[in-house]
Amino acid sequence: MAVIERVVVTVFTTVTHSYVDEHGHRHPGPPREVTEALLTITDADGASGHCLTKPDTVREAVVGGYLGPALLGEEGFDRERLWHRMARRQRGSQGAFSDRALSAADQALWDLAGRRLGLPVWRLLGGARAEVPAYASTMCGDDIPGGLATPEDYANFAKELVARGYRAIELHTWMPPLPHGVDRDIAACTAVREAVGPDIELMLDSYHWYSRSEALTLGRALDELGFAWFEEPMEEASVQSYRWLAEQLRTPIIGPETAWGKHMARAEWVVAGACDILRVGVVGSGGITPALKAVHLAESFGMDCEIHGNGSGALAVIGATLSGRWYERGLLHPHSDYDTPPPHLRSIVDPLVDGKVRMPTAPGLGDDIDHDYIAARTVATWESRLR
Repeated sequence: MAVIERVVVTVFTTVTHSYVDEHGHRHPGPPREVTEALLTITDADGASGHCLTKPDTVREAVVGGYLGPALLGEEGFDRERLWHRMARRQRGSQGAFSDRALSAADQALWDLAGRRLGLPVWRLLGGARAEVPAYASTMCGDDIPGGLATPEDYANFAKELVARGYRAIELHTWMPPLPHGVDRDIAACTAVREAVGPDIELMLDSYHWYSRSEALTLGRALDELGFAWFEEPMEEASVQSYRWLAEQLRTPIIGPETAWGKHMARAEWVVAGACDILRVGVVGSGGITPALKAVHLAESFGMDCEIHGNGSGALAVIGATLSGRWYERGLLHPHSDYDTPPPHLRSIVDPLVDGKVRMPTAPGLGDDIDHDYIAARTVATWESRLR
């Protein structure tokens, strides 16, 4: 097997139709130019694996100081060993080498393996299912006319989503800098339930810093509305607060969404009884490798594990396992066109057909990257190379 020779980041310009507010929440907006990054890992035979990410995640110091030293000269197929080799370098990085950077490298290694073997990664991981039902995951509330500014807006959009084929909807309600609160959340959840009826599954991902009493009031309203899960109403560092909440509600608590600690943090949540459904994301938890560990952990306790976020990495883990019920398709908004790919992709990886998303069939992760577009709009590159 050929050893890894190069780790390269290509920064390029592309176009987005959204913006992120000062608190990190995404909303629709006019088209604008942004920079994105493509991480590429290449072996001595010239085979490459790729992962799209953010330039700051894989900035030059991360590639030269952590990824290159961990990967260069190593066998590309040794993904488990290489994941640990990279993860152990995080301790001395003082936060510079993030779980998101670790995830990008891990996904690129899986993409490289799939491409070399001619297999989609989800089959390489286990090949449990070729399609999965998708739930519609909304953007956060806003003040845009005809957007998600009122409970009635949420209700109208929910009916539209059901007409498109979705059988489940996750609401992200109002968060700072906009006015927010338990009463607004309950009003939106009630309006959506009344609009779609009892047969559509509904979930809520609410304001992340409610107090215990606020979360309990909101959760009891969800009990009455028959919601399928309740996500991140409080600071996730307080595991005991989630155990306390889960003991008092009928609505299943799902988590952790963003808590630091990879699959190890998920184990702590399970043992503490802090969640009824486990949650792990490929991007935020260090990659496909730890996400798969979290899924198997949940299976060992007879729990579902739902994958947070969309994209090819999430589909790889979902297609490889049977633990979760849904694929998160979003973020969606009345003024946003999810189904048109950005210009650096020739197609999206997750088209919706009859309420379901099929697993990619192309070797690797399945992202349909337009390398010519990226090459023509490259603004910076950095790399670490085997000497």
